[in-house]
Amino acid sequence: MMVARQSHLLIVEEEATLAEVTAFRLELLGFSVQVARNAEDAWTLLRQLKPDLMIIDLKLPGVGGVALIEQLASENETAMIPILALSFDAELEQVQRAFNAGAADYLVAPYNPTVLEEKVEKLLAEAAKPKSDGKHKKALQKA
Repeated sequence: MMVARQSHLLIVEEEATLAEVTAFRLELLGFSVQVARNAEDAWTLLRQLKPDLMIIDLKLPGVGGVALIEQLASENETAMIPILALSFDAELEQVQRAFNAGAADYLVAPYNPTVLEEKVEKLLAEAAKPKSDGKHKKALQKA
C-alpha cells in the first residue's frame, strides 16, 4: 500500500550533508521535507508544520536526540507523530534507548536509500491506520 505523497516530514539533523542527502531523497519521492539543525529549531518548525513523521538524529547538540524524542512522546500535541531515529551508532544499547524514548523505528547511517523509503512508508501507513482500541501512544506508555 502506497502512502499519499503529500506527507510532511521534519528531519532533525545537525550534520548538513546527511540532512541534505536525506531530504533530497525524500523530496524525490514526493514528500514535503523541512530540516532543523537542533531540538530548539525542531520545536519552532513543529509549531508551524505539524509534520506527519519526524526523522531525528540521536546525536544532536544541546538537547540530544533521545531527550527530544522523550519530550515529543510526552506532549499531547506531538505524541502521535511517528519518529524514525537516525544514528551512526548500531549498538544495541543505543537502539534500545531510542525505542524506550518513543522512537517507532531506527535507521543506521550510512543507510541504503531503499531502506529509508521503506521505513518512512511503513511508519506513515501505520500512523494512518485507525486505532481500533482508541488508545493513545502516550497512554500506552504510562501503562
